[in-house]
Amino acid sequence: MNLRKTLRAEEGGHSSALNDILFILLFFFLIISTLANPNLVKVSLPKAASDTKARQTVVVTVDSTRNFFVGTRPVAKDSLLSGIEAAVRKSGDAEPTVVINGDENSRHGDILEVLKAAKSQGYRVVVSVENSSRQ
Repeated sequence: MNLRKTLRAEEGGHSSALNDILFILLFFFLIISTLANPNLVKVSLPKAASDTKARQTVVVTVDSTRNFFVGTRPVAKDSLLSGIEAAVRKSGDAEPTVVINGDENSRHGDILEVLKAAKSQGYRVVVSVENSSRQ
């Protein structure tokens, strides 16, 4: 009666370090692919240390029917610049901020008109958007 266990050699190699090597290679190629991408656009994202609504000076609204409002007062497209300047003078803010509220169906060109009018006077411009996570 043979009670001894027979020792068999395991077939195959040890693969415990293979996972670590594959992870390092994957990490390396991910970093290299983002650095080598010629179509990468660098964007300076806004930082919000406090609420922007507390510092807004003038609110310009463009609705879907192409009506412009400075505050709650309707303004013609031709007199948009003078309406913004009057609202800034009335506020007396040292660093005026123009907030643009555009309807989702308003034209891109109308919002650009407001943007150009405010930038021509050196005002800071913020375009407000709805937070999509609330829907």
